[in-house]
Amino acid sequence: MVKRIKLRTLLIGGCITLFFLVLLLKVFWIQVVSGEYWHEQVVAQVEKDQVILPKRGTITDRKGNVLATDAPAYTVVVNPSIIQEYDLENEVVAKLHQLLKTPEDELRRHLSAKDSKGNYLVNREIRNGGWKADPEVKAQVDTFKKYLKDKYEVIGAVDTVQESKRYYPENKLASHVLGYQRKDGTAGMGLEAYYNKELSGTAGKLLYQRDLKGVPLQGSESIYEPAQNGKNLKLTIDDTIQYYIENAMQEAIAKYNPKTMTVVAADPQTMDVLGMASYPNFNPNTYGSAPLESFRNNATQSIYEPGSTFKIVTLAAAVQEKVFNPNETYRSGVVRVGGWDIRDVSRNWGTLTYLQGVKRSSNVGFVHLGLDKLGGEKLKNYINNFGFGVKTGIDLPSESAGAITFHTQYKSEVATASFGHGRVQVTPIQQVAAISAIANGGKLMVPHLVKEIVNPDTDEVQTIQPKEVRQVISKESAVQTSSYLEQVVSDQEIGTGRLAYIDGYRVAGKTGTATKVVGKVYDHSKDVVSFIGFAPVNDPKIAVLVVMDEPNKSVGGGTAAAPVFKKIVSQSLQYMGVPKTGTKANKTDGSAVKTVDLPTVPQLTGQVKKDAQNALLKQGIAYETVGKGSKIVRQYPEAGVKMKSGQRIYLLTEDSANMTIPDFTGVSLRDTLQVLTLMKVGVQVSGEGYVVSQKAQMVNGKRTVSVKLQPAKETVTGVKPEDTPDQATGVATNQSGSAAKTGTNLKTDTKTDTGSDTTANAGTSVRPPSGGNSAIADEKSAAAIKGEDN
Repeated sequence: MVKRIKLRTLLIGGCITLFFLVLLLKVFWIQVVSGEYWHEQVVAQVEKDQVILPKRGTITDRKGNVLATDAPAYTVVVNPSIIQEYDLENEVVAKLHQLLKTPEDELRRHLSAKDSKGNYLVNREIRNGGWKADPEVKAQVDTFKKYLKDKYEVIGAVDTVQESKRYYPENKLASHVLGYQRKDGTAGMGLEAYYNKELSGTAGKLLYQRDLKGVPLQGSESIYEPAQNGKNLKLTIDDTIQYYIENAMQEAIAKYNPKTMTVVAADPQTMDVLGMASYPNFNPNTYGSAPLESFRNNATQSIYEPGSTFKIVTLAAAVQEKVFNPNETYRSGVVRVGGWDIRDVSRNWGTLTYLQGVKRSSNVGFVHLGLDKLGGEKLKNYINNFGFGVKTGIDLPSESAGAITFHTQYKSEVATASFGHGRVQVTPIQQVAAISAIANGGKLMVPHLVKEIVNPDTDEVQTIQPKEVRQVISKESAVQTSSYLEQVVSDQEIGTGRLAYIDGYRVAGKTGTATKVVGKVYDHSKDVVSFIGFAPVNDPKIAVLVVMDEPNKSVGGGTAAAPVFKKIVSQSLQYMGVPKTGTKANKTDGSAVKTVDLPTVPQLTGQVKKDAQNALLKQGIAYETVGKGSKIVRQYPEAGVKMKSGQRIYLLTEDSANMTIPDFTGVSLRDTLQVLTLMKVGVQVSGEGYVVSQKAQMVNGKRTVSVKLQPAKETVTGVKPEDTPDQATGVATNQSGSAAKTGTNLKTDTKTDTGSDTTANAGTSVRPPSGGNSAIADEKSAAAIKGEDN
């Protein structure tokens, strides 16, 4: 008995000892052999690594108006487990199909989704219809949630998760400039893509320890790395000028129904792009529904034969080389080059001066300038120096370089290049940079769209300075060239650009119409019509190019594009507060052009702010909104007052004395005093004339603005007023830039339809260059070109 007890004791003791040995071995295995693995598992369960997403940078126009920002969005989620348990599939499918427009079969796949073990999922996002939907969708889903709770006492079957998405408050406005952001966060085209790194910012993280319920452990250390929010972009674009552009385009599109249309506006002094639009366009908020062709930014990506707008380069080169004598004559009509005829639009002009040739846009005259007086090598050098054939460097993705591929040893190719045909393909932005170089005194500038990059976390501002590429022509040559281009507009008898004339502003410009190549031949039924110019000539503030591809009517740049230019520029100059000079354009017979009356101030007080702004935009009246209210509480000037040249309307939306003080630069003292009085702000004045600078400060506890005034000056860019007569050529210009009397008879015997504007070849087949619109392969295959631009 005792022996049996001892054996049992030994057996039990041995088992216990063996158990402890196994336990010790297991502990040793876990803590020593597999210690690192199990430590990682524990850390993974205890430590929480939370990603902190940065806020994407906001994009605003040059005045601070928001063009792109992050906005709340909501993703619809369903719980298949609950829906199947309560047999709600049919009802949920029907309702979500109605709300999200998602196909019913796709919804059923979501509601019956299972995990790898065959259990219904508890969380499923409804993509794409319910992904990052608008707040209106959330409100409808919340109503449906309440319905399910009240009727079936079911909670959690359907819900929404808050996220954010990119929102473009102006919809289609400047869509090609802005681009868009996809729902997955990737950027598509435009500034969104080009500045994606700056806009995106850097994600942060929060690392902390927690218990099984997710509650942070007391005394545990945490690591916090804040997110670096994306930087904000302040553009050179002015949304008001952009509105003028797109509104004028809509009218032209309704009238001419072109295949595409492009308008670019820039400040010629800095190449700040003030507006850029392409048609067809798209709405970045609903980019997925737009056809593929809507995403092409013609301003920077499309290349085309410019036609006679390219003559500005030949003219500027001839002036710089001092081979352009406006009084020298030549025989117009037709010139034979390399065995082929190049023609003017009319053979009845007879003998013309070269200045008349510029006004009439005579191809023959420009062939003489480019081929005979300059020569192929010099012409090509000037074309290259004006920036053609290479990318401008504008801050947009996928810019085209164009192509300048004519051979200087072939006279026919040099001849056609001299008036913008043949082996000459350009982009609209290149042409705007070139005309701006003539406007600003000969400097080729890099076009740019971003004015400032602002770090919202530190308020650090990076200002993008204008960048000069090179001095292409001298200031004197630029002024001379500008005066000749001004006469293309101001001469109301033979000037091809006469429909671009703006009463009170000196306008320089050039028309263009280029017949397109289809296959390997020119198709006379398909044209690209355009107008390029700038104003005011004496102090250029804006340069604009208008291009229409294949208008549905037989029209030229002078008829179709020049009026669009006129509308945009006249509204923009008035909006910018540029005073009119009172100059008049004259017909060749000396009679004055009829002037246009200035508008009367409308009644705006009491109106909704947006309605008042839209009314002023439609009338082309410049305005400044002061305050953050939604209605107009006061206005200046008062309703019924006749507006003065260059004057703008101030719309006050608050009674608060803390409203942001507007920029009064260029405004008269009287208007400045009136507006600041309405704002209950004191004024200190020094000087006389118009405001050139201002500074806000507190004086004796009252907000006060010190303004400095200077008299307005009227000068020609780069030249003193007394130096305006052109001593080198013997041609003087009057204040409006029209040719003064020099003994030359500018009137011709034959009247032509100076509103038409046509370029075409004589029907000879030509081989277009690679990737271009048209060209001449060699001297023996040169096309006979007939004239354009009348």
